Amino acid sequence: MQYAILCYHDENVVCAWTKEEDDAVLAKLATVHEKVARQGKLGPVVRLLPTTAATTLRKDTDPPLVIDGPFAETKEQLLGFYIVDAENLDEALGFARELAAVNPGGAYEIRPVGLFKDGKQAP
Repeated sequence: MQYAILCYHDENVVCAWTKEEDDAVLAKLATVHEKVARQGKLGPVVRLLPTTAATTLRKDTDPPLVIDGPFAETKEQLLGFYIVDAENLDEALGFARELAAVNPGGAYEIRPVGLFKDGKQAP
């Protein structure tokens, strides 16, 4: 089964890291990525640009309203995500724990992924 590991953190903290601090965190994360990739279980890894680059489509209005920035004010923002193939939630949590051990602060949310193709859920 595929799982999404959603990465949350205060983007004001992460965006304040120096290039050297950011490079150090990314190098530590790369060791975890490489391990999971060698197992053939690492899918896309995405780092999102800051919420200042975001656009939101509010679909609860008629017509839908397009606004700059994120939808909600929150303490932590979605900064990126991983897609991993895991036998079960415990294996996905193990990967998230390895990421957490080398990446300071924030939180990971782990969710099973439902794939859709041609408008239908894939088996």
